[in-house]
Amino acid sequence: MNTGLKHWKEAATLILATGHRLGGDTLSTRTVACSQPGNTEGRPRAPQVFDYNVLLLKRSSKSGFMPNAYVFPGGLVDSSDFSSEWLDIFKAFTNSPNFGLRRVTQPPDTRPPIFATDRLKLGSPIPGEVAFRICALRETFEESGVLLFVSKEDQLGLLKSINDRSATDEIKHYKVNQLCSSELNRWRTLVNQNPSNFVRMCRELEVLPNIWALHEWSNWLTPERGYGVKRFDTAFFICCLEDRPHALQDQKEIEHFQWSAPADVLRSFQARDLWIAPPQFYELRRLCRFASLSNLHAFARQRSTDGCEHWLPVIFLQEDSYISVLPGDQLYPSNNSDKIEVDTKAEHGEGSESALHRFLISDPYSPCLEVNIAPKYNHMLPLTGPLDSTTPV
Repeated sequence: MNTGLKHWKEAATLILATGHRLGGDTLSTRTVACSQPGNTEGRPRAPQVFDYNVLLLKRSSKSGFMPNAYVFPGGLVDSSDFSSEWLDIFKAFTNSPNFGLRRVTQPPDTRPPIFATDRLKLGSPIPGEVAFRICALRETFEESGVLLFVSKEDQLGLLKSINDRSATDEIKHYKVNQLCSSELNRWRTLVNQNPSNFVRMCRELEVLPNIWALHEWSNWLTPERGYGVKRFDTAFFICCLEDRPHALQDQKEIEHFQWSAPADVLRSFQARDLWIAPPQFYELRRLCRFASLSNLHAFARQRSTDGCEHWLPVIFLQEDSYISVLPGDQLYPSNNSDKIEVDTKAEHGEGSESALHRFLISDPYSPCLEVNIAPKYNHMLPLTGPLDSTTPV
């Protein structure tokens, strides 16, 4: 972990998309969905076109950062995520670059610092791309009870697949929570008490955190005028599972969870049944381009080796609303200093000649996206019109 950062703390988040069918694991727990606040039951709904849901967790009202917000599972990186103890856990994979993760083709000088930072110089032998996936998996386990792992029996087969694969080969990784429920619950309690118990759990259960199931998706930083004094540099990953795993809320940071189609979450947001922050809004709007889980998985896996951008929203007040500009917008500042400013006197142009990549926020529940730029690194633009205006792919 990078303790030298001035303004941000490093974190990782997992967008977990799953098919509707419940998995056949042994963890006996009730999946919370429509019975909890934030459901769309009782209101007219557009025909269901998505064959998958995403996992959202409601933060506690006592949370010091975005209380009551619905978020993807994730949290702060811990020093144990960079522990050299992982070298023994991943022993069979340490001869492969980044423990067998596919190579990202993005030029090193354009990589987000969260991935480009030399972790060896910070005292850790664990590459950042590995450690932040470990963090995302650990936090997902802590907050929801969902554990993505590779068993000891499957490690040799996975290693062979990694060594033999081409750039388009597929590696199956759908094993979730197929462990004794009491054993999982015991370890989850221990990991919540101390994150370093995650590596201990993997050693004793002879499992690997399934870092290969996670695909690099985006990198968001909390803006200066964000949600209080805390600011985070967060790596977003995405994982697609054929079946829905069982989940449990942690009764501490998370009040409850729900599985919902991306468009249903956005409709609940519009109806003020729940609140999501702009990064979640943007990413859910991006997921609205995909009705099919298999298409989403294929896209995420294929484009993840292209890399991603480093997005620090810059917010300024214009009349009675806020404008939050993102890289590529005509108003986005070109300097790279710690504290960047927008030229608010710049013309807010309309039409195709104006490069737009921004949120217009007149109300916390009614952000409007204006995007007409070409996305970098073969990514997908978010849906900007009405939720049913575009047929997803």
